[in-house]
Amino acid sequence: MRRRSLLALTSVGLVSACGLEARGGGRRTVTAWLMKGSASQGFLRRFTEAFERDHPDLRLDIRIQQWTGIGPKVQDALDAGSADGPDVIEVGNTQVPQYVEGDRLLDLTLESALRWGSEGWLPGLAEPGRFLSHQYGIPWYAANRVVVYRRDLFARAGIKAVPRTRDEWLSATEKLNSAGNQGIYLAGQDWYTLAGFIWDEGGDLADDGDGGGWRGTLDSTAALRGMDFYRRLQALGDGPPRADEEHPPQAGVFAKGRTAQIVAVPGLARTVVQQNPDLKGKLGFFPVPGMTAARPGAVFTGGSDLVVPNNTGERDGAVAVVAALTGAKWETELARTMNYVPNKKTLAKAVAGEEGVAAMAAGAAQGRATPSTPQWGAVEADNPIKDYMTRVLTGADPATEARRASRRITEVLSRLD
Repeated sequence: MRRRSLLALTSVGLVSACGLEARGGGRRTVTAWLMKGSASQGFLRRFTEAFERDHPDLRLDIRIQQWTGIGPKVQDALDAGSADGPDVIEVGNTQVPQYVEGDRLLDLTLESALRWGSEGWLPGLAEPGRFLSHQYGIPWYAANRVVVYRRDLFARAGIKAVPRTRDEWLSATEKLNSAGNQGIYLAGQDWYTLAGFIWDEGGDLADDGDGGGWRGTLDSTAALRGMDFYRRLQALGDGPPRADEEHPPQAGVFAKGRTAQIVAVPGLARTVVQQNPDLKGKLGFFPVPGMTAARPGAVFTGGSDLVVPNNTGERDGAVAVVAALTGAKWETELARTMNYVPNKKTLAKAVAGEEGVAAMAAGAAQGRATPSTPQWGAVEADNPIKDYMTRVLTGADPATEARRASRRITEVLSRLD
């Protein structure tokens, strides 16, 4: 995941310093950089003990990193001329393309296809880890947006079942948008949510034209349909057209008690209840509705992949760590421990008992990621998508603004290509 609100880097502590590093003479050390908050200390302890028991020739040294400033530190580690750095690194799923450049990551295509069941991976994790048909990032865990809603307001409006289609969602939201309540709070620049609507329509934010060069595609007919749905839904509340979901934080808006729905990761519900304890027990979750009831809507999938630097001195040990962490046993345990979505659809049953995580897992099956080009980060820094959304929501012609934003995206991608 590119941003963590759901990141100067210092190693805040070796897992070994917490008693998780087993000792044994003659063992070769495999060093793994994992991010703070990705897994509990208890999980890491259990995994380390089991891994070293299964691999008596290896010692696992897990070093916990902060998300803030991780990019430059990973770049330095990949560029190092020695094998003294990490052997396995956890990275945000959409960060993989920027680390692939310069042949700096180990190609794990064969292992993925022959041993790890890559055909079953969530597309939103697997696709950004793939570059030119080669797999470098191995999916670890996922998180994505769902609809967080007020059960009591739905019942008061006579809505007996959560919507499963876009039309049902609009109809329900219109009913909820009354009596002083917002049907939905959807900020004008929530471009991740817009991306899902565009993907559902068959469009994309940018396209490489079958290798002919990346260009912005917000002006495609499909992408315009996605923006039109966003406009209709956003109008059923008071979301500011010139701000994103963090300005103001939508959890605070929801906590005021006059909003029926928001689109957010399920964990945000805890923040809402902390700010307004009266809402405890009144919040529910459902996947973002799709075009039909046959499947949920597409969503942006955030999460983490594991990569192996090409300069590792412990290739086999690093691959063994990746295989174990992303295998069914430890994927299932991590999902249950941390309320994540596992890396395969077939493992979703592990979180079926948690309503919010189950809704997230259902949506993750239709998950996507931002365009898989190393230059996409520069597009987000400039972010013409947000400007485009604001212009449309304040009355500008959608087709004209979509062409303008697409040209800006193309210019950025071309300038850095």
